[in-house]
Amino acid sequence: MSVNDDVRGCPAPDPGTVSAVIELAARAPSVHNSQPWRWRFDGIHLNLFADAERLLSAADPLGRQLVISCGAMLHHVQAAFADRGWHTDIVRVPQAKRPDHLAAIGFRPWVDPPPEIRAHVRAITRRRTDRLALLEPSGWEDLVPRLRELAAARDVRLDVLAESARPRLAALSREYATLRGHDQFYDLELHTWAGNSDTRDGVPPAALVSDAEFARVGVGRVFPAGPRSTRRGPRTDHARLVVLSALPDSVPQWLRIGEALSAVLLECAAAGLATCTLTNITELPPGRDLLASLIGGPGIPQAVIRIGSAPPDEAAASPLTPRRPVTDILTFG
Repeated sequence: MSVNDDVRGCPAPDPGTVSAVIELAARAPSVHNSQPWRWRFDGIHLNLFADAERLLSAADPLGRQLVISCGAMLHHVQAAFADRGWHTDIVRVPQAKRPDHLAAIGFRPWVDPPPEIRAHVRAITRRRTDRLALLEPSGWEDLVPRLRELAAARDVRLDVLAESARPRLAALSREYATLRGHDQFYDLELHTWAGNSDTRDGVPPAALVSDAEFARVGVGRVFPAGPRSTRRGPRTDHARLVVLSALPDSVPQWLRIGEALSAVLLECAAAGLATCTLTNITELPPGRDLLASLIGGPGIPQAVIRIGSAPPDEAAASPLTPRRPVTDILTFG
């Protein structure tokens, strides 16, 4: 069956609307802020492609984290179009011979999208990756069922880890940092993408944490250390840890993981909570095996999310991380 058979093709938004949506949705999170996506609009369909030139060959040789990143933007795109009155019909990986063609989107008018769509879209520019220690998330017991529902709608399972899991994951984070530190290609790749100023991608210095700050979090990806600082004082991390997992371990399912990740992050941001996504813990088999044993259910763990509250007396939020201009990621024709 062709893409045109699978995706409704008429009507479609105008190019100006498409450009505005892509520019907003590019705020989606991506591994190392690599923004590994390309979009093409032919007047009827909007097509998503993986940008292989932005593959992290040392950290992500199979492209799993790349596809999850693209899935996160795919969900951002869905939400932004819905907010503008468009329902999106999506075919994931529509061409078997083009594995870089991740999705094809067709459109239908949508007069009454769900009310939470507006809250999610407004949260897009508020969401940050917060690598500092967090307080316990407010309203957690009421929020968890909603997060599970959002994940399940995308065939993804969301599990909340017990507090007893934190020391084991922190130890694994340290072990991975030591192991990866001996890999010169991984180290070079990490320093290429993190800690550089005046770029349109990557993790800028302002988004990094000092060694002392990271020590109080424990569970995280080790980036080049930021400037010496003790933001949030001696506070240790009390964020809750959740795991996203699914079967099978395939490109279409990685896309759905990314979509579920985006939905969870935006729901948390709309609730005023801070988040930090970790896909490094699932880069190597021991991490996936540990998480699988902790959740004790079906599915392959793909991502961990720290969810908490930033201190109420904290100064203004950190600046937005950079993004590539829309002309670099969207073409027409």
